[in-house]
Amino acid sequence: MINSFSGAYEGKTVLVTGHTGFKGSWLTTWLLELGANVVGFSLEEAPTNPSNFVVSGLASHITDLRGDIRDSEAIEKVLETYRPQIVFHLAAQPIVLHSITYPKLTLDTNAGGTVNVLEAIRKTGVVRALVSITTDKVYKNMEWLWGYRETDRLGGHDPYSASKAMAEMAIAAYRHSFFHPDKYEEHGLALASVRAGNVIGGGDFADFRLVPDCMKALMAGEPIGIRNPLSVRPWQLVLEPLSGYLLLGKKLLEEGPQYGEAWNFGPRDQKGVPAQQLAEKLVELWGSGNWVHTDPGFAKVETGQLRLSWEKAAARLDWQPVYTWDEALAVIVDWFKAYQQSGSEEIDMHEIGRRQIADYTKRAQTLGLPWV
Repeated sequence: MINSFSGAYEGKTVLVTGHTGFKGSWLTTWLLELGANVVGFSLEEAPTNPSNFVVSGLASHITDLRGDIRDSEAIEKVLETYRPQIVFHLAAQPIVLHSITYPKLTLDTNAGGTVNVLEAIRKTGVVRALVSITTDKVYKNMEWLWGYRETDRLGGHDPYSASKAMAEMAIAAYRHSFFHPDKYEEHGLALASVRAGNVIGGGDFADFRLVPDCMKALMAGEPIGIRNPLSVRPWQLVLEPLSGYLLLGKKLLEEGPQYGEAWNFGPRDQKGVPAQQLAEKLVELWGSGNWVHTDPGFAKVETGQLRLSWEKAAARLDWQPVYTWDEALAVIVDWFKAYQQSGSEEIDMHEIGRRQIADYTKRAQTLGLPWV
């Protein structure tokens, strides 16, 4: 067990919605390392095949519940039955381009699902802290060269971005109307939303995401197709924002609503990295491969410039990211090489994940970060 976050999660019951997803499965692994009793709530099938959740065998380590975040009664029943002290809400339709094909599903899941979680918490009164995960795309896209701050205007020209901005507004409305910080002694809930940039890591097999597209192509020995080579994104290893979520969750549990607001978590390289440069680095680390430019019409819905400012998290949480973007890519390549070898060798992918979390924690310790 990793001794970090001052033991804040040891022995606590933690609900993770969307636990079978890419970020959710890594958060579940980390919470297990911290000694938490994890209850997961996700759709019946994992969002991708293969998936990090399945190849890591996480179902045998947790209470693995299946249901739809659009089912408010199911969520309420989970809270009443398992009585978690803290909820990390990640369940979502996470792909921008899918939101063009399935706009209603995206809005119902991302906005309506968040309302269902908030309402279940309001009705049951058992939860002490909520960390609701949205996205960096909640901000109205201005194509700025500088990073968006938490006080910048929300927006969304595509259904995905709009759904997440709507979720942010619902969180703010519930905080003000039902869980006001001034009445914390009455309701006992501290809730926050978190926004992260393009999160990358081992075990992500989603479609229409650059790093998974790169890794699937490299493993198959095929060229990498890139829609927008010059698009700049704040790429960060999945463990970076998760460390922020866990630190924030600890603060909410121990210190209450003074941290109950919106937070950005971004990478060390705040200028961002173009898609082409990232793909070329992955090819270099993999040892073979190449990329080609593809340009389907729906690529135009994606933003060109997108950066986040995490100055607030640095100033008030004493949080900072650990890896540079190229160090993050090296970690990802290590995961996928192990995964590729696991088809013919006895390699435990759960142990690979645990080791990468341990390595990340050790690096954070050398930087003197407060959570280790």
